This record gives sequence, C-alpha cells and structure tokens, in this order.
Amino acid sequence: MLVGIDIGTSGSKGVLVGADGTVLARVTRPHSTSRPRPGWFEHDAETVWWAGFTACVRELLDAAGGRTLSGLAVSGIGPVLLPADDCGRPLRPAILYGVDTRASAEIAELTAELGEESIVERCGSALSSQAAGPKWRWLYRHEPGVAGRTRQFLMASSYLVQRLTGEYVLDHHSASQCDPMYDLRAGAWAADWAALVAPGVGLPRLAWPTEVAGTVTAAAAAETGLPAGLPVTCGTIDAWAEATSAGVREPGDTMVMYGTTMFLVQAVAEARAVPGLWATRGVFPGSYSLAAGMATSGAITDWLRELFDGDFAELVAAAGKVPAGSRGLLMLPYFAGERTPVPDPSARGVIAGLTTAHGRAELYRSALEGTAYGVRHNLEAMGAPARRLVAVGGGTQGRVWTGIVSDVTRTPQHVPTETIGACFGDAFLAAVAVGLEPDIEAWNPVAEVIRPDAARADRYDEFYAHYRALYPATLDTAHFLARHQELGAYQVK
Repeated sequence: MLVGIDIGTSGSKGVLVGADGTVLARVTRPHSTSRPRPGWFEHDAETVWWAGFTACVRELLDAAGGRTLSGLAVSGIGPVLLPADDCGRPLRPAILYGVDTRASAEIAELTAELGEESIVERCGSALSSQAAGPKWRWLYRHEPGVAGRTRQFLMASSYLVQRLTGEYVLDHHSASQCDPMYDLRAGAWAADWAALVAPGVGLPRLAWPTEVAGTVTAAAAAETGLPAGLPVTCGTIDAWAEATSAGVREPGDTMVMYGTTMFLVQAVAEARAVPGLWATRGVFPGSYSLAAGMATSGAITDWLRELFDGDFAELVAAAGKVPAGSRGLLMLPYFAGERTPVPDPSARGVIAGLTTAHGRAELYRSALEGTAYGVRHNLEAMGAPARRLVAVGGGTQGRVWTGIVSDVTRTPQHVPTETIGACFGDAFLAAVAVGLEPDIEAWNPVAEVIRPDAARADRYDEFYAHYRALYPATLDTAHFLARHQELGAYQVK
C-alpha cells in the first residue's frame, strides 16, 4: 500500500491506496492560516504542518490494520519560505505563497537590480508575489536577526521529508518557483543569484518527485507510528501533485483546480516564458509546465458562506437556479489582490450592478462566474488551446461551478473519479518511486465530461468583455483603497 499526504492552505488530507489505485482510506484535518497583517499569510510548521501530517498518518495507519506499506509521498502549499537553522529547526512561521504580498517593494527592487528580461530568460517568469526570492530579501531587511541565523530554507513538503528522513532535499519543480534562485533551462540552482538573495543559506540538493529522498528514521517512526525504513519521496508542491492525479502529463493537458485559490497547470513540451504566467519544471524528469493562479476563488465562496451563515450545499443549489449573468451582477474576484495573468497585489474585489433586489443566490453565483471569467483569462494567456481540460478539487462537487466554467470558456472538462486532491497524486508518485509502474488512467479514470451550453456561452461572452474592462476601469480606486487598508486607515478611531 502507498500513503499520500498533502498539506493545504486550510487543511491536510491523506489517502491510503492499494497498488492498483484503489483508495482504501482517506482522512481530512482542517487547520487555520495566520494573517497577522493585511497581505500577510503564515503557517506554523510544527502546529500546522507536522501536527496535520501526524494526525493524518495515525488515522491511515489504523485503517491499514498492520498491512505492509511500500512507500510514502508528501506535497504541500508552495512556494513558501520557512527559514530554519542548520538542524532544520524553524526560526519563524512560514511565509506562504502568492497570497502573501508583503514583498512588493522587494519585487520591484530585485527586478531593477537583475533586469526583468534577464530574470525571465533565465528563470522563466517575472518576479511576482508567487516568487520565493523577494520574500528572502524582505526577511533580510525586516527580520535581520532571523535571517542571520538561517542556514536552510524549507517548504511544506521538504520540511516533512526532513523530519521523516533527515534529508535536506527539494524537488526541481518547487525550486523552479524560487525565482530568481533557479535556472529553468539548466535545471540547477542559479548559485550567483541565490547567494545575492539569500547569503549564507545552504541550498538543498535537488531531486525529482518520482525519486526516493530517504527512509523513515527510527526517531520519526517513534513519533509518527510509521515503520522505520519506509521509502519517502522528495515531495513537491500540491498543485502539481494534483495535476499528476488527474493525468496531466502530455503537452496541452491542463488542470483546473477548484480550491481555496483557483490554480491551473498545463504540461508543455519545452521551457516557454509567457507574460503574466509562471514557467516551471514539471513533476517528471525533464518535464516543463505553465502555471497560473488566482489569489482567491473558494476563499470568496467561503467568505460568502460565513456572511450568510449558510452551508455550501444550500448556497450552490440556490446559485444553480439563478440564470447566467446572476441577474445583472458582475464580480471581479481580486479579493486578495491577483496573481495571474494580472500580477497586482493591490488589486481589489468589485461587485458591480448591485441592487436591493439581489440576494445571496445571485451574489454566490456571481462569485462562481467571476472566478470562471478569471479561468478564461488565464487560459487565453496560455496561448494555445488546451488539448484536454481536467477539473479537480473540492469545488467540482455539485457540478454547478464546473458547468459555469465550461460555459464561460466554451471548453469541455473531464472530471476524474477521484477528485480528493493532491494526496492521491502523492500516492501515485510514491508508487512510481518504489518501482510499481502504476497507470494513472487505470488508477483514476474519467467519471464525467462537463460540456458547455451554447446559449449560456453566448451570454457569458458579453459579460466577459465587461469583466475584462472592469479591472482597468477601477484600478486607481482599488489601489487607493488598498493603501488605506495597509495603513490601517479603515479603522475608525
């Protein structure tokens, strides 16, 4: 049996999978994200990542009933920055991926120092809130005491791998999101730029997510209940593990992940820089991908659920009865800034067209439609049409959201049998790493194809044109309000 564990933004998930891909047990553990200041998002590695991992593992081991485990793989949110000492002990909470926008000044500074064209040529992507490098610069500037003691940097997956095996290792994909510290085409650390951004920090050795990083130590076995000597892969970032679970491997295969944020991963044949998107290494040796990520999607629906004191099933059902266009509402879903293809941490959400006749059903549907317009915008930025669009994640449940996305994009979506998330992809990667030669099409066949409706698609074309116009039309106001939020001027004294 294989174990897959994923550490997400709002929870940890795990699966126990047989060698034929049958899911034998699954577990979910919610956790919280710290937001100490506007634009800051953090996780405590011990109480969030390690506690979530060990809780998931112990429940899965109970389900295993003493049967033999063959391998374990982990994934997690990323790229994140967890500074650690020379023993891998965290020195502060981890600074999260692109939703954390604290390093805006450092992005501009490093871009000016190194040159945007040079960064894109070498690293594949312009610097943005998604890149780990500017957050290193922020750490040295604002927390020099922590920076001065830092000897290692970890992500969610590599932190767990080190706790389990003692190995300081990072996968090529995660490294390729540490711009400007990794040379995309060379497939190696850009040592000169890494030394500039994070002086004195030792770089982890690089491996692929399909490789075994090490085995569970006796100490980790005592702490987790896992058997000592169990092979552990080097791990990767969650979205790429999830893309693996959906069979995204051939050029043109594209995943749309419906989660706290909306994330897209497209397999491509070679390294290709696209303005506003992220070019990265893939999961399998020698592979490449294009990625796009919206700063919010499920986070907005969760906010609305809390605001309305309802539950998701009720709100989704109500939104499904509202006609396309939400009875004249249009939402710009930049509630936490935006990452791609509009790299603007100071962008803000807009709900246009509100009247007293609108209720929670219309508002909820407008959120689903707004994120669907964002998906279309990102797909168009990728250039070539997707060869195959695969929908995964918790937001696929109920099929209302996926139906809206297919209508807005005029593209069918394949929904696989297992949409539990990255942990299933982790189990698959573990099977590859230990030599079981699994077949993802047999492990996770397509359960349903969501096809677009032509009449709704025509209506959405009109709304989409206004969606694209809404951001530039409200840009100055959004930035003005963002500045006041950051300064705390919104608080009444």
